[in-house]
Amino acid sequence: MWFHCMTPLSQFLCFAPSFHLILKLTHPIWKLTLISMFFFLISCFSFIILSKSFSFKPYPPMITDWRLSSSWFWKGLSSFLVSWFQKGRLAISFHQVPKIMPLKKMNLGPSKPETVPEEKLSLLDLPELTLECILEKLSPTGLCSMAGVCSSLRDRCTSDHLWEKHMKQKWGNLIGDAAYREWQWHIVSNKRASLKNQTKQKGFFTSLYSLLPFSWIRPKIENNIEPRSSLPVDSIMACYVSLESGKFWFPAQVYNRENGHAGFMLSCYDAQLSYDSRTNTFRARYSNLGRRTVEENISWDRLRAPPTDTPSNVLHISDCLDDLKPGDHIEIQWRRNKEFPFGWWYGVVGHLESCERNGNHCHCHYSDMMVLEFNQYPAGSQWRQTMINRKEHREVGNEADGFYGGIRKLYKEEEIAMWKSLWPARALD
Repeated sequence: MWFHCMTPLSQFLCFAPSFHLILKLTHPIWKLTLISMFFFLISCFSFIILSKSFSFKPYPPMITDWRLSSSWFWKGLSSFLVSWFQKGRLAISFHQVPKIMPLKKMNLGPSKPETVPEEKLSLLDLPELTLECILEKLSPTGLCSMAGVCSSLRDRCTSDHLWEKHMKQKWGNLIGDAAYREWQWHIVSNKRASLKNQTKQKGFFTSLYSLLPFSWIRPKIENNIEPRSSLPVDSIMACYVSLESGKFWFPAQVYNRENGHAGFMLSCYDAQLSYDSRTNTFRARYSNLGRRTVEENISWDRLRAPPTDTPSNVLHISDCLDDLKPGDHIEIQWRRNKEFPFGWWYGVVGHLESCERNGNHCHCHYSDMMVLEFNQYPAGSQWRQTMINRKEHREVGNEADGFYGGIRKLYKEEEIAMWKSLWPARALD
């Protein structure tokens, strides 16, 4: 009952400990808010007291009731604030949080350790030797795909030491010195064509550049005429890609040209080849009397790199004539007439008619004359046999029998085995 007899200000001050407890339990931001509320309430009570001093009339019934119920008001208010800040301070709607402070900075309870994502290992983070071993295991297709990932892998995947192995493995038996020289010429031709195009384009833009009055336009045009970075044309990878795409026609030789035509059986002719990756075969172009003959679907086993640097229309200088003896395997140049290019034909060295064909008594290798036999033709055929002079050898023959040129001796067993694998099933007419 004593509480009801107290003035409103005295009643409010009685709850100061409760207010102090509230301040201890609240967040610093809420402390500032409560202090503001506290001063607001003091101002209200000051106004009430001041207004009381100017009035000598008794309180109206409403004021009397308010005084009687003020104790219950302050008691309820303090209990509500303590309970609300102890139990319900976390029940804050998220749409109100940004108005107070960022959610990350609010101390909403015991902080949990943040989960740091594991850093992923990049391929470029591997040791140099490990990365090189991985790249060496990739196929040509894999290297091309890896080269498109980033500039660092592009530099690595286009290096010659990685592509040299693939080049030798697939093209080593077919790409000879002649093809290499052709590739060098191909590079020079492409560079000249590219330089010519750039010069024309640059000349056009230079003339346009001089007419532009605005300096801010000029750098853009200069950037447009800069050549884009591309695969180095003189790299082994560039050669490999050009071969695989069929864009590069290279010189090689074809066994049994024109699909094994009887007129070219056991011969090998120069041709320009282009690879078809879809069928894993080749196209060939032969030069005959100024016109080109094209052959399709040539398999790998019918091709070889030219064994000599002698062009097909030039007589080969023979350096083995003094060493030849009966039973030796040879290739000899032959052409139908002097308008045609030479082809290489397989044959063996035979015995002279005066020889007893006895190994212990054979003197054929001492004679200046030498017999060459082409056993794919039947006995009695005009193509079966011919004789040449080993001391004064030059291109010999006539329009009826054709013209014979230079000779090269076959020393390697794989070369001999290759010719024998092409032997016709029956004797040629």
